[in-house]
Amino acid sequence: LMDFFTKGFGYGQGKAFKATVSTCYNFATVIIDRFALRSSRKKEYKHTFKNMHNLVQMDLNGKGGFLISGHVGNWENAADMLHGQITHRTNVLMLDAEVQKIKAVIDENTEESKFNIIPIKEDISHVIAVHQALKRGELIALHADRVLNEDKYYELPFLNAKARFPMGPFIMAFKFKAPVTFVFASKGANKTYHLSCTDPVVGGTDISSPEELALLYVQRLEEEVRNYPTQWFNFYPYFID
Repeated sequence: LMDFFTKGFGYGQGKAFKATVSTCYNFATVIIDRFALRSSRKKEYKHTFKNMHNLVQMDLNGKGGFLISGHVGNWENAADMLHGQITHRTNVLMLDAEVQKIKAVIDENTEESKFNIIPIKEDISHVIAVHQALKRGELIALHADRVLNEDKYYELPFLNAKARFPMGPFIMAFKFKAPVTFVFASKGANKTYHLSCTDPVVGGTDISSPEELALLYVQRLEEEVRNYPTQWFNFYPYFID
């Protein structure tokens, strides 16, 4: 985090340290919120939603679509607050190694999860599952700010430096020609979340390549991070040296 704030924002050591402490605190509160929102405490939370009509229209169109987010704020918490307001048909792409651990904790301590999990596997069977979900008119939620395969990434300008972003999510969304919107949910004061989504774009119609889609995503991600710098939850060296 110190590296992120000094390179990405140009902070001095003192300011970067304060931002790092604040980020750790915010991360802890978001985790607590995750479980509270799947319990009887859910009614205590409030939210705002900028451009909610975009998601409503995507669902009404019945063609499915991609909701691409990142590890800033917490869109999973937003999904729990919104359950039933937009759609009952949301799938979340998640690393296969994380699926069983997360499901076990959720099932043990809270209400049933409000979304279907599609595990990301090396045999790319998840791509088939995504295709089937889109054919059923369902939404696919995923993060696109962490590189898993070091051979498949874009190097793009981000904040005041350069970072790597995975090709996979953008290639998949582009080739399926499904609507894509970038969604974020950052924590506000007390028990409030501020949600937003962009106007949907479609591969081959609104954008000409997966890399163009990635560039649009990174621009929106940077905007969100600048608005909520201490809700950046990627805890490893992020920028290319």
